[in-house]
Amino acid sequence: MRLILSMLVLAAPAFAECPAAPDIAGREDGLFAQMSSAENELAAREVSDGLWELWVMAPDEAAQEMLDEGMARREGYNFVGAIDVLDRLVEYCPDYAEGWNQRAFVHFLRQDFEAALADLDVAIDLNPRHVGALSGKALTLVGLGRKAEAELALRAALELNPWLSERHLLDVLAGEDI
Repeated sequence: MRLILSMLVLAAPAFAECPAAPDIAGREDGLFAQMSSAENELAAREVSDGLWELWVMAPDEAAQEMLDEGMARREGYNFVGAIDVLDRLVEYCPDYAEGWNQRAFVHFLRQDFEAALADLDVAIDLNPRHVGALSGKALTLVGLGRKAEAELALRAALELNPWLSERHLLDVLAGEDI
């Protein structure tokens, strides 16, 4: 019965339209205010976790099922399966930034940096304050050997979260070797 229910939930997008993504701007504002006053990396990590909780709130149950399934497949190193599910998610909910960001992450892990970059650009267009997408873009640009652009993307991410673990790459990007 559970399998049939899961299949129906995953098939539902073929027959329905994705609702608008939840309006998280006000809650993001509060978390970014907390981030700017974080006194250390541990405090910033707690705020960052709160941001991720907002970003992974899909527009509806069907989208949430696809997001969760795509992320589970990625975590299980089933990248082909993850891409399949996340393709359906971005087709169903093209205005949901996290769908694009998660698919970009899978492309990045597969070292398909061009595909990752295209998805990250969409995610950032949809949510310009998505620190994960901005830092992912920086890492993807590093993978493409585009150091100057990577530095700009990383600086944009660090403006929002100066405690990002990727902040240590800034010295490397500003230097001669990568």
